[in-house]
Amino acid sequence: MDNQTLRETSERIDELLDELAQSAVPAVMERVEELLRSVMSMYGAGLDRALEIAHDAGGDALVRQVADDEVIGNLLVLHGLHPVDVQTRVQAALDQVRPYLGSHAGGVELLGVDAEGVAHLKLEGSCDGCPSSAMTVQNAIEDAILAAAPDVLAVEVEGVVSADPPLLQIEPFGGPREGGDPGWVHVDVDVPPGAVSLAQVAGEPLLVAGLPDAAVVAYRDRCAVCSSGLVGGTLHGETLTCPACASGFDLRHAGRGVADDGRALVPVPMLPDGAGWRVSVREPVGLA
Repeated sequence: MDNQTLRETSERIDELLDELAQSAVPAVMERVEELLRSVMSMYGAGLDRALEIAHDAGGDALVRQVADDEVIGNLLVLHGLHPVDVQTRVQAALDQVRPYLGSHAGGVELLGVDAEGVAHLKLEGSCDGCPSSAMTVQNAIEDAILAAAPDVLAVEVEGVVSADPPLLQIEPFGGPREGGDPGWVHVDVDVPPGAVSLAQVAGEPLLVAGLPDAAVVAYRDRCAVCSSGLVGGTLHGETLTCPACASGFDLRHAGRGVADDGRALVPVPMLPDGAGWRVSVREPVGLA
């Protein structure tokens, strides 16, 4: 069972319980709820024991490896057994998406996760106050947080320009979006540090590059200066040089031009997905 199937199964259980609550007599519904509590308790005890065995076999490192699996991690969260606290998991998720948060080294700071399950963030740098910040946060952060911390219910962001309160409700990770948006798509790429490759995702050519620290980033395959394709360009450290016009772009900081003329590549959020990756194929955001 993959993580998407797990969520669909959980949603189906909720639907069935709602149907039963509307049609079953109170005494029967009480028995159903008691049955579910007993089953949950039994599986929770099994997961707890499995973590004990993992710890005895490989210590904290093996326990973390087991918990890092998205499906198992979600089940551990459900039973209150995850070995990593929610704030640490949210911080790790934010660290994964920092390259996509602003073309002028804008970033995001985690202020904390409150008792109601709301993660409080603050936009930094050029992202702060930018009209596109809300879309940037939604595209690049929501899914990363949900994958790492399904116990977070919402994200509240300071620095977002909006007439509405800056509360972003987290949506499921992956799968079709409302209005036909395909959301996140799995892609198999193997790009070592210092290499550049081309990937076709939903008909869109994407440049995928390996940075010196083994981080992998993705961008729309179009130069911000001459509109030529970038594959075939030279990657020195974290700077990519366009093969057509020789313009340089900082891939670590969301593709900003090294000439500092306000032009930047369009970053595409990219997150680990088991042995491969997931990329967002939503409409590109207008970064500052």
